[in-house]
Amino acid sequence: MKFLADEGIDRSIVNSLRELSFDVYYVIEDVRSRDDDILLKIALEENRILITKDKDFGELVFRLQKAHAGVILIRLEGHDTNERAQIVSKLVLQYHEQLSGTFSVIQKGIIRIR
Repeated sequence: MKFLADEGIDRSIVNSLRELSFDVYYVIEDVRSRDDDILLKIALEENRILITKDKDFGELVFRLQKAHAGVILIRLEGHDTNERAQIVSKLVLQYHEQLSGTFSVIQKGIIRIR
C-alpha cells in the first residue's frame, strides 16, 4: 500500500508508517506548497492514499466529485506527535485493506470509512 503525506502531516506519522514497510511519499521532502488539486491528482496517478489534516479535501472529494485513490483525514488535535503516530499506524494496519478508494477520518481510537 502506498501513501502520499501532505505537508501538514507530522514526520512522526510518516516515519511510523515507513517503519511498518508502507511506501510513503512525503511532500515536504520534495516540494512545498502544492495546490490541493495537484496533490490529489498526483496521489491518484501514483495510486497513493492521501494522508492529510486539511478538511478542504472533503470539499474536493464530496462536493466537487474529484477522483481519488483514497483520502485519510487526521483529526487528532490535542495529542502529541508520538500519540498521533501510534494512533494512525495502528488504525492503518488494522484497516489497510479497506482504505483504497475511500474517504476515511481518523480520530482517537476510531476510523470512519466512507
